[in-house]
Amino acid sequence: MTRKDRFEGILGWFRENMPLAGTELRYESPFGLLVAVILSAQCTDKRVNMVTPALLDRFPTPEALASASFEEVFPYVKSVSYPNSKTRHLIDMASKLVSDFGSEVPSDIDALMTLPGVGRKTANVIASIVYDQPVIAVDTHVFRVSHRIGLSDGKTPEAVERDLERHIPEEDRARSHHWLILHGRYTCTARAPKCKSCGLAPWCREVKSLS
Repeated sequence: MTRKDRFEGILGWFRENMPLAGTELRYESPFGLLVAVILSAQCTDKRVNMVTPALLDRFPTPEALASASFEEVFPYVKSVSYPNSKTRHLIDMASKLVSDFGSEVPSDIDALMTLPGVGRKTANVIASIVYDQPVIAVDTHVFRVSHRIGLSDGKTPEAVERDLERHIPEEDRARSHHWLILHGRYTCTARAPKCKSCGLAPWCREVKSLS
């Protein structure tokens, strides 16, 4: 099977079976999503969704968060992973939004990456979800699934991102990020992939060795 055939088969299955895939993070504004994505690093969306309502109710705008102290913000995020660094990142991110971007979340990926706590994956998530840009964010789920099912052999997230964007049409890229995340989260899990019930089995290059 060629890589082109594999991409076509897998994308076709996703289009038919998961046409409305989207983020599981709950948010009401670009700023709210940015806060949630920063908190979601190495943390579950479920936990982040438990934290953000109270946090954003107390600090609803970049100005409010930028003017807050570490001691004021920390109690709201202490249950997520790496709460100390994320507290600092949130305050510093909000300060830079206010000072450099007029309190608006930028759409440019390079601009997004100047914000504290925002790496390429986070920037791509914001650009894709908020601004509908044809980019694919590669997190641990996307990286693992892409390798396992045979979409990429890239050694880094950036290399996997390039492979995916090279083979996935622009109109499918935003959804593809969510397709691969959800597939990795619920079916192609790290320790016990559900190969026998996986709809992608006909195109997966590792299904026999993992089942």
